[in-house]
Amino acid sequence: MFIQMSTLVSYSPAYTIVPTYECFNRCSYCNFRKEPGDSPWLTMAEMKQELAGLCEQGVVEILILSGEVHPNSPRREAWCDRIYELCDEALNWGFLPHTNAGPLKFEEMARLKQVNVSMGLMLEQMTRELLQTVHRHAPSKVPSIRLQQLDWAGELKIPFTTGLLLGIGESPSDWGWTLEAIAKSHDRSGHIQEVIVQPYREGSRQAQPGYGFNLSQLPEVVAIARRILPEEITVQIPPNLVMEPEILLKCLEAGARDLGGIGPQDVVNPDYPHINPETLSQIINRKGWQLQPRLPIYPQYDSWLSPRLQRSVNSWRKKLQFPQQL
Repeated sequence: MFIQMSTLVSYSPAYTIVPTYECFNRCSYCNFRKEPGDSPWLTMAEMKQELAGLCEQGVVEILILSGEVHPNSPRREAWCDRIYELCDEALNWGFLPHTNAGPLKFEEMARLKQVNVSMGLMLEQMTRELLQTVHRHAPSKVPSIRLQQLDWAGELKIPFTTGLLLGIGESPSDWGWTLEAIAKSHDRSGHIQEVIVQPYREGSRQAQPGYGFNLSQLPEVVAIARRILPEEITVQIPPNLVMEPEILLKCLEAGARDLGGIGPQDVVNPDYPHINPETLSQIINRKGWQLQPRLPIYPQYDSWLSPRLQRSVNSWRKKLQFPQQL
């Protein structure tokens, strides 16, 4: 059956690997982190055991999502080494790694580029006012540090995903400011694949209650993102954090075209399990949308990869016959 490309909504068949939950930041809304020393690092043996169970489950992307070891910690180099080894192992098993491990040094990003088809970091919000509230004890959430990561990714030719976190104390005017900063970084290097418009949903593990986003406003933010961002950047929303089908459909009408990585669980928001692709298809099909799996790298960036990574990507494109537009 012929499907017009304008009706396609993509997602990445993904599985999340967490090297460690420890993090030196203490964002007051976080449901993910543990204190340094309280979260044993994932071993290579544990990684291999997890990967072995995924081979027949249709997983394409391995998302390496880590808490942050302090840049000046004597364990920082070992932490980066472990992330590299985990990505390398995922490649050896035939998966495509995508790493989000917080702000990295330029040299760390350059090294991880060798074993990742894409990488990511949420910009969250550009306003520095949050450094006096939710990010008061989160040194790596300084907006200029995170924006620098976007620019470094462009310099290094790393296909990149970033995004906004909504409902953490920002004002509506901050949405446009943050989106404009992303657009300017992309204008310099053309490296931003996707921008996530992510509503914050309160969880059972966060340090302080009281944060959240009015979901009825989400289609409005999607429309703002679609208006500000260059056309080639895909706007993404996480369906497990939206949940209300009518709002999800309105977000698609407003310009969202991707539903992110979908796997067995959301380790960042464990109170909000992922919706399986079959259920999502049923929700969006009634309005004419078609759900389509994709790779964690978009085709226009394939030439940025090393020969080893290109071989892995080409193998997946042939195997699953992804449309070249995705």
